[in-house]
Amino acid sequence: MLPGLKNLITDVPGIIVGNAQDASLKSGTTVLTSDKPFTASVHVMGGAPGTRETDLLAPDKSVARIDALVLSGGSAFGLEACSGVMDALHAKGRGFPVGPARVPLVPGAILFDLLNGGQKDWDQNPYRALGRAAFEGAAEDFALGTAGAGAGALTAMLKGGLGSASLVLDSGVTVGALVAANPLGAVTTPGERYFWAAPFEIGGEFGGLGPDKAAGLGRTLESRKIAAIQKPGGAPLPPERANTTIAIVATDAALTKAQCQRLATAAHDGIGRAIVPAHSPGDGDLVFAASTGARVLDAPDTELGPICHAAALCLSRAIARAVYNARPEPGDLLPCWAAS
Repeated sequence: MLPGLKNLITDVPGIIVGNAQDASLKSGTTVLTSDKPFTASVHVMGGAPGTRETDLLAPDKSVARIDALVLSGGSAFGLEACSGVMDALHAKGRGFPVGPARVPLVPGAILFDLLNGGQKDWDQNPYRALGRAAFEGAAEDFALGTAGAGAGALTAMLKGGLGSASLVLDSGVTVGALVAANPLGAVTTPGERYFWAAPFEIGGEFGGLGPDKAAGLGRTLESRKIAAIQKPGGAPLPPERANTTIAIVATDAALTKAQCQRLATAAHDGIGRAIVPAHSPGDGDLVFAASTGARVLDAPDTELGPICHAAALCLSRAIARAVYNARPEPGDLLPCWAAS
């Protein structure tokens, strides 16, 4: 397996991604879509998720395909980004047909970035406009790091961000991952130079330093993030109020909703390998899985396993790339990896 040409989720043919962010807000939105509806499902392993329209992605629900997926900052406010995407899809005449009407189907998930130093005293929720702008700007090329849904993301010790990676299997199937990394845990080992995901790095895509040679890692749970967002003299902030890693894995392999759900479940291994700790009660860790259906599998029962494995590898790499590509901006609470 090797990365695709762009090493982005858009190496999956037909997938495009758009970002929109506001530097003063220190937040933003990312949208994944295609020129035609696609199959999708979801799996949640964190204890504090924030979602919209995810129930319809269960294999037993009647709707087979959706129009877009949204990752957004803004906590519950950010779910309104889905409405902006719906507006744009409606203007294009797209959506699930119900008689003469069409209803765009746009599931989404959010992360918490309300205490990251940005200006949050808006009179009108900004995320509807950000969602529409992200959709309308969707393309095969898009920015990583401090962009889109990762614009205001923070890990335990460093700035988080938006990441992506891809792999092309020997069978020709393409798999990609897209993630907004804002976890309770750390993406780097103590000292903030080495990535937990280092064993899975390909071609120096996040610095090429290799794994940390130290032993006995993972026993400390220090968090600059929690310390930074505490108000001086204020009540302690419960750590479960300020985290989440939300992701999408996608493939051109033709998968059913049930197979997409298995793909999303397996991809969570990528979070567990790249973030320590992961899937905590204080994270809303969630993975969507999408299939464009362009490549029919010869043996779905045996080919799904390698696709799931590739998705987990891509997600680990995407998480590290999110932090590696984060850039410093005025008013940041935490340093970037490049400056640490």
